[in-house]
Amino acid sequence: MIGQVQLMGCGDFEKVREAIEEHKGEILDLANSRSRTLSSMKAGARDLEVRKINDPEGSIVLHLKVDVRDAMGANVVNSMCEAVAPFLESITGCKTNLRILSNLTPDRIARSKAKFRKDLIGGEEVVKRIIRSYEMADVDPYRAATHNKGIMNGVDAVILATMNDWRSAEANAHTYHNLSGHLSLTRYSQDENGDLIGEIEIPVAVGTVGGSTNTVKKAAIFRKILSVGSSSEFAQVLAAVGLAQNFAALRALSAEGIQKGHMGLHARSLAVSVGAKGDEIDRISETMVSEGNISMARARDLLESIRKSSA
Repeated sequence: MIGQVQLMGCGDFEKVREAIEEHKGEILDLANSRSRTLSSMKAGARDLEVRKINDPEGSIVLHLKVDVRDAMGANVVNSMCEAVAPFLESITGCKTNLRILSNLTPDRIARSKAKFRKDLIGGEEVVKRIIRSYEMADVDPYRAATHNKGIMNGVDAVILATMNDWRSAEANAHTYHNLSGHLSLTRYSQDENGDLIGEIEIPVAVGTVGGSTNTVKKAAIFRKILSVGSSSEFAQVLAAVGLAQNFAALRALSAEGIQKGHMGLHARSLAVSVGAKGDEIDRISETMVSEGNISMARARDLLESIRKSSA
């Protein structure tokens, strides 16, 4: 994780950078004094970076690079930033302003890759359509917004179930793809056999220890279901979920169209809403879809008809 300390009114950037580099060891020791647990694991604040940013103030920003192991790390990184701020002022003559973690995590990247056989997904024409759909998302921001939102539909659901921060995950992913030079978080290509190759690269900062991930029982249950033993394993699962979610959406868009699938789900939801049970749900939803008449009133009429005929 990266913690940021904003320095203002500094004057010469090189002098500030040299002062910080000269006292690097002391800064890291001071930061690590805020977490005995990480220090005992030979983790914690490991390095720092000094940047000049292009804001009206001409601010200088210190980046603390912190190894948080299997925690999400927000609280400890924030504490470290607060701890080093007074010392930074004393050695640089600057005034500190913001002292907080960054939710952008370019050093915590998860990747997943899969092959989808052309004969199982509708043939070579569908493969080509999926690739063309991805290529549009990679260059057109209007399509990229929906494309990447679909990826995060899957990722966010798992993050919510495990009591991690879905808002952080969203901000992280959408900022990262801008930095990467690609609008799409996924990539698709065709191999020598004509099969579809899907890949995803996504920044993921999640925890399997600390905070609500330990104190809320359902989070522990979901982690057990996932069978993940570390935050790194968990991040890889999330990447795989994101890729699977995106492939399913592109497959639907490139073949029968997304609306058909959405209407099927909507029909089932309406059937459940009017009180249908078991096989009744399938019969009602299938009838409404085939008729092209998907409504609460039609679902209610069909349920009444089914139950009368079976009475």
